Amino acid sequence: MTRALRLLRRRLVGSIFVLLIVVIGSFLLLEAAPGDAVDAYIVSTGGDAGMIELLRHRWGLDQSELTRLANYLWALLHLDLGQSVTFSRPIRDVIFERLPTTLILMGSATAFSFGLGSALGIYAGARPGSFRDRFLSVGSLALYAVPGFWLGLVLIVVFAVDLRWLPIGGIETIASAKTGFSRAADIATHLVLPVSALGFIYIALYLRMMRAGMAEAWRQDFVLAARARGLTRGRIVLAHVARNALLPLVTMLGLQSAQMLGGSVVIESVFAVPGLGRLAQEAVAGRDTPLLLGIILVSAVLVIVINLLVDLAYAFLDPRVGAGEASA
Repeated sequence: MTRALRLLRRRLVGSIFVLLIVVIGSFLLLEAAPGDAVDAYIVSTGGDAGMIELLRHRWGLDQSELTRLANYLWALLHLDLGQSVTFSRPIRDVIFERLPTTLILMGSATAFSFGLGSALGIYAGARPGSFRDRFLSVGSLALYAVPGFWLGLVLIVVFAVDLRWLPIGGIETIASAKTGFSRAADIATHLVLPVSALGFIYIALYLRMMRAGMAEAWRQDFVLAARARGLTRGRIVLAHVARNALLPLVTMLGLQSAQMLGGSVVIESVFAVPGLGRLAQEAVAGRDTPLLLGIILVSAVLVIVINLLVDLAYAFLDPRVGAGEASA
């Protein structure tokens, strides 16, 4: 436990510098992009030169870039993300209204892809070189090549438009007044298609990694020792081969969290899911730089937290991991 806490402390210290780089880099990149919130507002509603000057002063856009960056960093120290230009509300409130939806989508897709992918990888790697091994390897490669947005559109056409088994989009039925288990079931029904579109691609990745890890584990000496003790093939697969092949998948789980979050942006747009992805799209359309910065910051924190949890899980599964860092 002490080693894990020391490892966590070192990771947290490094994460502060990572967040600082993300915030400053994102701010400078967004400032370099053409147009701002005033331009988007004037295009949509119209206005004269006096209105433009008033809006720039109200939103602080008449200040220098360095001054705005310093003010933004000072506000972040007080946990203030600023005011959204598009929604005329505190950014913190807007983001935390949408964040649970993205977390549900990401968590469901991760559990779906990791669970099914690792199970299929164990099934394929239990007998390397067999027909099922080759079939699943080729099938996973084909699945990994499919774009997520295209798969999402195909799922909508087949299961929502033609068969009408599932809703087209959204996170729940609007104005349904459902509560408790009924509402949970309604949300689960709406999540089937977006979770499938987001998770199927990563199923292929976890399957191939698990299969490759098991193929490597079969050649290790501990497998020969297990066979010499007379253990059954099923026990060797589950207790020895699969367990050792699982460690790289845990590492990949943390590395893929950023890609999973990026993929959820596209999937949320395809299925009209009101999460951070849709919010980022609305912020870009409205040139709402403070809101977009807040979304990037929260997303970076989310990825860092996931990787911290993965590091702790890896250290728990393999006591050798992080021992040198924790004692340093």
